[in-house]
Amino acid sequence: MKNHYKTKTHLLSLFIVLTTIFSVAAQEKIAPVFKDGEAQIVEAFNTPDKWIRHDLFVETTFDTDGDGKLDRMHVSVTRPYQTDTEGLKLPVIYESSPYYAGVAPDADGVFWDVKHELGEMAKERVHPEVTRLGERPIISNSQIKTWVPRGYIVVHSSSPGTGLSQGSPTVGGENESLAPKAVIDWLCGRAKGYTEPYGNKEVKAFWSTGKVGMTGTSYNGTIPLAAATTGVEGLKVIIPVAPNTSYYHYYRSNGLVRSPGGYLGEDIDVLYDYIHSGDESKRAHNNTKVRDTEMKNGMDRITGDYNNFWAGRDYLNQMKSMKAALLMSHGFNDWNVMPEHSYRIYKKAKEMGLNTGIYYHQLGHGGPPPLSMMNKWFTHYLHGINNNIKNEPNKAWIVREGDKMSEPTPYKDYPNPDAKPVKLNLTAGAPETGGLTTTKTSKQDKETLVDNYSFSGEALVRAEITNHRLLYVTPKLTKDVHISGVPKITVKLASNKPAANLSVWLVSLPWNDDRRSKITDNIITRGWADPQNYKSLTESEPLKPGKFYEITFDLQPDDQIIKAGQQIGLMIFSSDKEYTLHPKPGTELTIDLDGTNLILPIVDGMHGF
Repeated sequence: MKNHYKTKTHLLSLFIVLTTIFSVAAQEKIAPVFKDGEAQIVEAFNTPDKWIRHDLFVETTFDTDGDGKLDRMHVSVTRPYQTDTEGLKLPVIYESSPYYAGVAPDADGVFWDVKHELGEMAKERVHPEVTRLGERPIISNSQIKTWVPRGYIVVHSSSPGTGLSQGSPTVGGENESLAPKAVIDWLCGRAKGYTEPYGNKEVKAFWSTGKVGMTGTSYNGTIPLAAATTGVEGLKVIIPVAPNTSYYHYYRSNGLVRSPGGYLGEDIDVLYDYIHSGDESKRAHNNTKVRDTEMKNGMDRITGDYNNFWAGRDYLNQMKSMKAALLMSHGFNDWNVMPEHSYRIYKKAKEMGLNTGIYYHQLGHGGPPPLSMMNKWFTHYLHGINNNIKNEPNKAWIVREGDKMSEPTPYKDYPNPDAKPVKLNLTAGAPETGGLTTTKTSKQDKETLVDNYSFSGEALVRAEITNHRLLYVTPKLTKDVHISGVPKITVKLASNKPAANLSVWLVSLPWNDDRRSKITDNIITRGWADPQNYKSLTESEPLKPGKFYEITFDLQPDDQIIKAGQQIGLMIFSSDKEYTLHPKPGTELTIDLDGTNLILPIVDGMHGF
């Protein structure tokens, strides 16, 4: 009995010692750390030399390169080593892109020739080949230094038909939504990943919690939205930065063939060639099927009408299944991917009841929200930390003129809820300057401008006298005027030809030509339209020379404070040298001033004006 008692005592002591050891070890396990609602840098995660980096190929549900096999996407993973040594599971921040493996070189003839009459087709352009770059296993280093030390795993993938990802680029086609969905399905254990592009050895995402956030800029910001429209389980939050949300709105404007700023003559097939860095042996098939058939038959550079081809590449039409939280980010002076792209999606998501936020700044293309803001959104939705993101009373953050990008001003919403429409009418003044006033004048003479693409918009707005534009300005502002929302213009016009470009700039005068001037000093916002589409975006008809037509369209969204002492100017002209086609000069547009007006959304309405 005595020995039995001693044995039991020794076993109990041993159990207590082992329990203590395991308890201490458990307490010492590394885990994410949070402060003020944000994930903090953990030194044990901030060890780049120990990060585990590997790649794999995730099988999708489609075959777009015609080889009879389901396309596989090339995926790379960067994760803290504790996901192996301690069995640690972490959420994922995921970025996908068509650019990781290189792009086509610049060459003469790559862009469409814009110097031709409206309604005519330009000569065939040059099709460049992409030399593929990059080696396994690393696809990209973006996001890694920011998020891995804060307790996330970072995943990258090349989009279909780019890099080592199989398939074909479609520039907004269905496969570019289903590809990131497949990667997220794999991260959640619902899809298969393999060590090789054609092998059968599987790879499991045993280190993933199944919670995924996506972000990226430009095309890389489009793909998170594309993934979210599938409603894929596990995608909790997306932060698209300057995303292209509709390829129609990127390459067309209110029925007009219009180039994105800085890329005169670009169109959707040009972008296809630019990113087509995938398997060289599959490119001929892809070119024939996508670029030379689907795109050629659908993109329509003749009329610029909205059709089924463009509707299928408009993510606003695909948001029904979306459930991810959404923080949009965009610049009000982004004339490449224009600010309407984010606003239209933000507005729809808000109407759907999704948790939404929008961050706008005053600069150009790109510009993510402050790191602290992104951190809070990812921390809440991926780590489950209650940091009041859902209960935030302000849904819009706008960087005011001259402020730091990291110091946006919070507002209840965008547009500013206090903004009210103010209708401005035109008074005659051509070829010099007319008036822009809240007073309605009737029975005015009509005014005519003569198209000439060789003059830039800046040259036209600065000219004292010219018949190549019509310019109407307000009196000097007696106080600051805060514009917030989407200006709308109605133009009643006649053309002496069956087709004409119509361009509109809203400017702050006098024009500041100091090289140190801010981007907000001169151009407030812009818009373009095809008068042939006065009935609808989907239907155009030749104009009858001399007949007046009324066309109404939105300018780009804006939130800007025009300082007291400035004047707001409305410039109406025809061909915009940096954006539209360049028909032979001489087309005349006659504007009926009585039938033309501008509606500005102004904080405090007439009182604010």
